[in-house]
Parts: sequence; C-alpha cells; structure tokens
Amino acid sequence: MSAATSAVGAPGAAQPAATLAGMTALVTGASRGIGRAIAHSLAGQGANLCLMATDAARLAEVESSLAGLPGRCLSLALDVTDRAACREAVARASAEFGRIDILVNNAGIHHAGSFLSHEPEDFQRLLDVNLFGVIHMTQAVLPGMIERGYGRIVNIASTAGKWGSRNQAGYNVSKHAVVGLTRCVALETAAQGVTVNAICPGFVDTDMMGSFRRDQAARGVADPAAAIEAMLAARVPIGRALRTDEIAGLALYLASPQSSGMTGQSIIIDGGMLTA
Repeated sequence: MSAATSAVGAPGAAQPAATLAGMTALVTGASRGIGRAIAHSLAGQGANLCLMATDAARLAEVESSLAGLPGRCLSLALDVTDRAACREAVARASAEFGRIDILVNNAGIHHAGSFLSHEPEDFQRLLDVNLFGVIHMTQAVLPGMIERGYGRIVNIASTAGKWGSRNQAGYNVSKHAVVGLTRCVALETAAQGVTVNAICPGFVDTDMMGSFRRDQAARGVADPAAAIEAMLAARVPIGRALRTDEIAGLALYLASPQSSGMTGQSIIIDGGMLTA
C-alpha cells in the first residue's frame, strides 16, 4: 500500500457553511469516473477525504485536481479485494482524521459475454471486487460508526442490480448482491444512526462505456460508437448517457446529514430507462 497526504486547499474568501465540514469520507475507486466526481462533490462541501484506488498515479492526479477546496486529503493505493489492506487503510484514515463518517463503495469492474462464455474465474473476479470489496470496507468502518452513533454508507450498484440483461450475467449477479447487502446492513444498523443506501446508475459516460464498445466490436459491429449512440437513443428517454456529476449529486445527498430518514434504498438514476 502506498500513501500520500496533503491539504486539499487553503481557506479563501468567506463562503457559505459547507454541509460536510469537519467530516471525513472514504471513497473507493476514486481515481476516475464516478468515484472521482463523488470525491470532488464531497470535497466541495468541506469533507476531509481518503481516496482509494489501485492506481497511485491516477490518485495523485485526482488529489491535485482538488487543490483549492477545503479539507485535507489522504491517498491510499490498494486493492479492495485485499481484506487486510482495507482494514489497514481504515485504521490509517481514522488515525489521520480522527473518525470516518462517510464510506462510498464505488470500486467496481465490468465483464461482458454470454453466460456460457463466462468462466468460473470471471464470476469470482466480479464478486471479489464488486461484492467482497464492499463487504471488506463496510465491515472495517461500521464498528466506529456504530460506536459514535453516526454514519453514512453509499454503495454504487447499478441498474444491472435491479433487472436482468443479456451478456453480463456475472456483473448482474454481483450488483444484485450489492443491492441485497445494502438492504440487510441497513436493517441491522438503522437504530445505531447509520444509514446504508445504494445508487443504481444506468448508462454513465465513464471508462466502463468502453467495455460496451469493445463488446460491440467483438461482435463484428462496424461502428461500435454509432451503435452505442443508437442504443442510448432507443433505450434511454433522455437520449444520452448520464454524466458523472449527476451521480455525484445523488451521492452527496446520501452522504449528508439531510438524508437521515433514508436507509436501505437502492435508488435508480438512469435517464428514465427503467420507466420507459
């Protein structure tokens, strides 16, 4: 595990009180895409951040991009499939900031292919990252949250955790599991002041969209980008992929004190796709 710590930014002109000032948030998969957008959103509201991902160089880029925002930042390069590393990271962040108030379980991978083409190791890898990564991090932070009587856990699931879809059985299984885990942990911790919710995005303009394009190319589609655009136009009522900041806005609400009445929910944000 490699680590770096720095100030996110120095105080500037007087600004409205930040909703997360003095709180500390851990964000996994923070080096790009949705995780990076969530980190910016939380930092903008004054939270101290512990950023986690496997790529130390990308984490450093994210940390640099946070310059000028309030709070402090600790970057830890680790793999969420490593249970011991997750516990070590939480201990390090707790020592650095005093406590952990918010956990955003965003780290995830995608695999496309027919069910019959899935090897056992494909299922295992998806479960190791997408499910057990959530389990490892959640079990590491929960005791402290319960002891203090406050905590916010936000799991990034997927619409793939809410319905069936072709050619991604392993991914769907892992995200269905995250939705189920969210509900169960929420029930067990509601009386202790901890909320646990999941966000279920549809198509989001991130690197993961690249896997859809590669899948189209592997199927012999001449223009994968055009095929993706046509698919979005046909399946998503708003006619486009979501932006990462749209997911981050929902994550910010679920991470804030204002969401105290919401727990155990798996919230769909998909441009109307599942209501069409």
